[in-house]
Amino acid sequence: MSKTVPVQKNDFIEVMFEDLTHDGAGVAKIEGYPLFVANGLPGEKAKIKVTKVGKGYGFGRLIELVEKSPYRVDAPCPIYKECGGCQLQHLSYQGQMVAKEKQVREVLTRIGKLEDVLVHPVLGMEEPWRYRNKSQVPIGEHEGGLIGGFYQQRSHQIINMESCLIQQEKNDEVVQVVKEICSRYGVRAYNEVEHKGLLRHIMVRYGLVTGEVMVVLVTRTNDLPNRQKLVAEIVERIDGLKSLVININNKKTNVIMGDETQVLWGQDVIYDYIGEIKFAISARSFYQVNPEQTKVLYDKALEYADLSGEETVIDAYCGIGTISLFLAKTSKKVYGVEIVPEAIEDAKRNALLNEIENAEFAVGEAETVIPRWYEAGIKADVLVVDPPRKGCDEALLRTILAMKPKRVVYVSCNPATLARDLRILEDGGYKTIEVQPVDMFPQTMHCEAVARIELRE
Repeated sequence: MSKTVPVQKNDFIEVMFEDLTHDGAGVAKIEGYPLFVANGLPGEKAKIKVTKVGKGYGFGRLIELVEKSPYRVDAPCPIYKECGGCQLQHLSYQGQMVAKEKQVREVLTRIGKLEDVLVHPVLGMEEPWRYRNKSQVPIGEHEGGLIGGFYQQRSHQIINMESCLIQQEKNDEVVQVVKEICSRYGVRAYNEVEHKGLLRHIMVRYGLVTGEVMVVLVTRTNDLPNRQKLVAEIVERIDGLKSLVININNKKTNVIMGDETQVLWGQDVIYDYIGEIKFAISARSFYQVNPEQTKVLYDKALEYADLSGEETVIDAYCGIGTISLFLAKTSKKVYGVEIVPEAIEDAKRNALLNEIENAEFAVGEAETVIPRWYEAGIKADVLVVDPPRKGCDEALLRTILAMKPKRVVYVSCNPATLARDLRILEDGGYKTIEVQPVDMFPQTMHCEAVARIELRE
């Protein structure tokens, strides 16, 4: 081991951190060998203990900071070190913006070989706390009562949490009330080892503009004790409640939601707005968790689409139609495609809700439906993609290159796959003009970005 790796397990060494990993650990290099150390920040010198050594990289534990980063702050959350929900509370918000811009620039250069693309400074939040409009809290038991919170890092141990600094305060308040009522009416927490018990998760959705609240009880069976009393008390005690739903998930799985959803009280959706567009949000709808920054992101996508009102636009991975409906306001026709049938039902409902008649939605894989449209003579002037973390499917990228829309707007939640896909588009005759990172998830390492891509003459 010592011939190839310059450190040994249990060594005490002094290091300089030069970067952050995608989960917020500091990266130090010893003769080119990377060591990942939780709580280290770029520019800091520290004494560490080497805890694990592999062929290509190792891990260490921070023992003492010798030189601190000017961006280091005390994390305001009391359970920050135990909880796995955030990674960057010990880095000031200004420092987070610097790290995220660097992350986007570096992957564009390293993975995409894109040296001359204009990368703008990150668009951040004025108030980078209390932004999440959806809370999904795993439920456990402690000393006879229900507890709920985040899982401890790299474990399934639940850290009980009364307040989360990146959740809307309303969500925290609702989770506490529901937990207390369920506890009192004898609802037992689900035990994932024995596959017994009932309540797996409490999910709360909150409409930031409308103030409407949805509560979803995710349970193993439909057998809710004291159902009528429990429902009546939840309805009485939660202001703004419009929807109370039970979702049954009887599988041994760490997937949160099951396939069956029943309304216990109220309606099956709540409503909220992004800009002037109204959205119906069901228990299983995908809806952006930071609506304030979603508006920033979509405004940028709209600017890069540069629509005059005469264009045909295709929105691949359209979800519940969020971007499509923004695009429809300033284009001739929008076609949206999405693999999740419920999302397409939501998209159609949202188009009707906003009296938008020039948007059409189809269920299926973007990489199958769009080539079919192309063969049928539907050709996009502008194509918008907002793929999952794994990026665009190769077949879709080939179709884009064959269809040759004048502009492609790429909305990305993973800079690494964005860089990979931009390289393919560049090699196929496109030019990446500019990239705008947007901070949708303050206090975490996640960074979204929008790229403006144009067909070369």
